[in-house]
Amino acid sequence: MSHLTPVMFSSHTARMRIAIRLWLISLLLGLAGAANAATPALLSHWAQLAPGGGAEARIVLQGNVCPPAIVDGANMPMRVRAAADKNFPVLLCAVTLPAGAKHLSILGTDMPVPVADPQRIIVLGDTGCRIKGSAVQACNDPAKWEFPEIAAAAAKLKPDLTIHVGDYLYREGPCPGVDSGCTGSPWGDNWNAWAADFFTPAQPLLGASAWVVVRGNHEDCTRGGPGWLRLLGPLAVDTANCVSHLAPYPVPLKPMTLIVMDDADASDVLAPSDQVAVYRGDFAAIGRLAPAPSWLVMHRPIWGVVKGPMGMVLGGNSTMMAAVDRTRIAPNISLLLAGHIHTFEAINYEKGAPPQILAGEGGDLLDPAPADLTGQSVGAMKITSGLSLPGYGFLLFTRAGNIWNVDVRAADGSHERSCEFASGHIACAAK
Repeated sequence: MSHLTPVMFSSHTARMRIAIRLWLISLLLGLAGAANAATPALLSHWAQLAPGGGAEARIVLQGNVCPPAIVDGANMPMRVRAAADKNFPVLLCAVTLPAGAKHLSILGTDMPVPVADPQRIIVLGDTGCRIKGSAVQACNDPAKWEFPEIAAAAAKLKPDLTIHVGDYLYREGPCPGVDSGCTGSPWGDNWNAWAADFFTPAQPLLGASAWVVVRGNHEDCTRGGPGWLRLLGPLAVDTANCVSHLAPYPVPLKPMTLIVMDDADASDVLAPSDQVAVYRGDFAAIGRLAPAPSWLVMHRPIWGVVKGPMGMVLGGNSTMMAAVDRTRIAPNISLLLAGHIHTFEAINYEKGAPPQILAGEGGDLLDPAPADLTGQSVGAMKITSGLSLPGYGFLLFTRAGNIWNVDVRAADGSHERSCEFASGHIACAAK
């Protein structure tokens, strides 16, 4: 027979209830902790247009298993693009998106889907922060390395497509001292340096639109090539070999086709016969890849202009100028887009060559160039009209029928100059 009084029984029951509640809370916290531990950390995410059409979503995460992508409400398995290794201790996953996909999310994060008929296109390039020998930028100071501000400002413009014309990784050596503004910066072709120089600052823009990514000379096989081919390259990853040159490929869009050309290893100064032969073949192939109108997107410009020592005007890529002497630019190409020279340039040429726009002012140390390029000669090519603009920034292309308005923007997104591309000609307004 129990000796518990009603009061004692009530107190005992209350203590049991409290104990049960504490146990349940502990159980729930443990389950939540286990769930969080099992959830991979999403480090970066983006979608990029693929050669020949279509698109691929890619993610970088800390985890062991690729999660599914949710495409228009349906689960799609992602594949391992590259497993973790010593230099890249992260998992890279990818999935080919079905044509016409409207909504994409991975690990609860919404991601951009391709727009077949883009009306608003961001163009930028040469975005990294330079650390190499005595050439050092203050990468830790947002006021002195402009790319994070550029990426955020460009994302706010809600583009349908972003084109990066190459040179992502400039952190090639250790920060030389505690007072140089780059203390603690990672460097080299590894995930930490790629994250610092590109993926982390670019994430607002990576999350705003699909991308077309062009290989720059900083991504050749002696520099950041293995990392670029792994993270952003269009081919399957081959960690044992660095592919030094990719054949040109089309990215078809409704208003035009982008033809992406890899000229990362085309020597600016020399014209080695083996390189000339490769690029002569590329220029011949370009005419067969897509109908007009097509834009040729590359990193090194064929006939760009830069101001050298003592005010001398220099420019032109010797390898590609030698390659086009015989083949010329195919008639399906209506516009050349490039970077490499760290400024904005808009150039019209004689001899029927398509005009060229340079967008190399995305973050690295700027290059000087004459404000008025009219009348300058680059190799055997003469510039009939053209200009360059100083300062950091990016471009916004907006389409109005057959006319593309090219809005030159400063790093903070403010308007600097208006240009218009139509009928094979670029015209820029006065200030």
